[in-house]
Amino acid sequence: MRLAVFDLDGTLIDSLPDLADSVNSLLRGYGLTEQDDGSVRGMIGDGVAVLVQRALARCGDAAAGIDRAEATKRFMEIYGPRATERSRLFPGVKDALTCMRDEGWRLAVCTNKPVAAAHDILDTFGLSDLLVAVGGGDSFATRKPDPGHLLGTIRMAGGDVSRSVMTGDHANDIRAASGAGARSVFAEWGYGVQAFAEGASACAACMADVPAIAARLVPAVS
Repeated sequence: MRLAVFDLDGTLIDSLPDLADSVNSLLRGYGLTEQDDGSVRGMIGDGVAVLVQRALARCGDAAAGIDRAEATKRFMEIYGPRATERSRLFPGVKDALTCMRDEGWRLAVCTNKPVAAAHDILDTFGLSDLLVAVGGGDSFATRKPDPGHLLGTIRMAGGDVSRSVMTGDHANDIRAASGAGARSVFAEWGYGVQAFAEGASACAACMADVPAIAARLVPAVS
């Protein structure tokens, strides 16, 4: 059995518009300066709490007295109801996942996003039925880049790390795969910079390329 594990934000879902809108709604609520999409793009990948910390840090001394835990709670109250208003699947995602499922792959998601939010998004975009497991940022004691997050997701999916491949657009995805002993594909279409590909087993220019690349990395056993 082969297992393909995917990151969510910046890999399957172009979630930047809703994340940026939610960040700026949070900042407006504190009377702080809004951030452009490019700035928010660079804040994504390490979970909600870090996203909020980075957004507040961009505002300098004006945000120094704000309680980060309270701000994170406020952000989720803003983001939760609107997480799929402007977000979209990246081109070719559903076709590629369906192709892999039909070729006998098991499919899973490993994301630093809270698991409840991840499930809601996957349900909205019709991907849940293609997946056997979703490991969120609060599903285990660790999260990416700690390999324990990916290993936990692989176990949840009933997979074996030697027959698994992780696809993602962030250095956290590649580091988690390397630490776990899994193969990895860097998603060049996502939010990461090319330096994040260091250590990846392969790179993919678009989601449509992933099935063939993954098949080369983890060949089917006859």
